Amino acid sequence: MSSSEITRRTLAGRTLSLGALTFLTGCDISDNDAVQAALARVSAWNDRVQGWLFNGHRLAPTFPDDQAVRNFRYNAFYGADRAPPLDDATYRLMLAGRIAEKRPWTVAQLHALPAESQVTRHVCVEGWSMIGKWSGTPLRTFLERIGADTTARYVGFECADGYYEGIDMATALHPQTIMAFSISDQNLPARFGYPLKIRIPTKLGFKNPKFVTTLYVTNQRPRGFWTDRGYNWFSGI
Repeated sequence: MSSSEITRRTLAGRTLSLGALTFLTGCDISDNDAVQAALARVSAWNDRVQGWLFNGHRLAPTFPDDQAVRNFRYNAFYGADRAPPLDDATYRLMLAGRIAEKRPWTVAQLHALPAESQVTRHVCVEGWSMIGKWSGTPLRTFLERIGADTTARYVGFECADGYYEGIDMATALHPQTIMAFSISDQNLPARFGYPLKIRIPTKLGFKNPKFVTTLYVTNQRPRGFWTDRGYNWFSGI
């Protein structure tokens, strides 16, 4: 192993350790402003290092179809019975920011886009993981279709349940980042984000927003629902 590889691995290991520390900022470990400020600085440093280490061509592991769980676990900050009731007739995906073609997209138009499937592992910050089969359109394909400025730094999402999230452009263009319309070869049920979930196997689960109603491209880093509550913004590999 070369010295540069050793340095990179050591740095990655330290970054993961600091990442674990930043997750503590979601807990009431201290009301001391100095402690919170120190943790915020560690989290910001961690974001920069993870962004530097990210490889837009390195793929997350994939699995055979028979390893995909059929009864995928539900997880949100509210019960499944409170999932927003979106329907084909009224749903529109709104577009904003550095995008040439900002016309809204209907469910039928989204489903007509070229699609592909992936069997990948969803990793939750709570400590569990699960393999599922997701199908949909690569986000890169959609961004190119709508004339998005892919030299911009970020893509942001707003959701019908009040959630919001953002990712760096390199992650948005990653070949495994998709606009998922189905799970286990079935249209997304309401509890999993019908009609549109962003599936990013190179990120922790909370970076995969569902019930997406607005997509925007920007040079300003988007807010994140859990980042605003102390979690690391990049949260990926």
